[in-house]
Amino acid sequence: MKEPPQKPRPAGLRRLTDEEIDLWIAVAKSVSRRKGSKLPSLRKSALPSDPAAEAPVEVRRTSVKPKPPPPPPPLAPLERRLKRQLAQGRSAIDQSIDLHGMNQAQAHQALRGFLSFAQARGDRLVLVVTGKGAPKARALESFRSDEPGVLRRVVPHWLHAPDLRAIVLGFEEAGRAHGGAGALYVRLRKCDRGPR
Repeated sequence: MKEPPQKPRPAGLRRLTDEEIDLWIAVAKSVSRRKGSKLPSLRKSALPSDPAAEAPVEVRRTSVKPKPPPPPPPLAPLERRLKRQLAQGRSAIDQSIDLHGMNQAQAHQALRGFLSFAQARGDRLVLVVTGKGAPKARALESFRSDEPGVLRRVVPHWLHAPDLRAIVLGFEEAGRAHGGAGALYVRLRKCDRGPR
């Protein structure tokens, strides 16, 4: 018996594989058919010529391990020339943020938002004022186990963290004119805006 000639397929469509047809038949059998519809037939003969071909094939699943994220870019120190220009007032700071009076959670959130905004604006150098800690707390330093200037200690750790490395190019303690040990100069990376 001859099969009827097949209609030409539109460009871009491919023929279904036998596995796809088998899957479709299994799905189609689970629902009620419309009147006059018929299930597709396999292209290959239903009877295998070799009994070994009928044996089930073991499918090995290979575990695909996701690629680890790329390491954060390294931090770079400020150049001597830039530090000298800042100390002499010949180089300007684009923006500054003062974290005084904030707790750690507020300061961390404010710092992240500030750095993201400054980078998006195209700023290259910002000043982060942490403060040196309360003078009263410094006097009691020998009697208590916790040190003064919590933000002064934790802000450098935040700037080293991988989540801010895409923004921060490098940082160093500010010069006396900008707050000394209670402030940091932070260099920002250029913002990747992508193609427009």
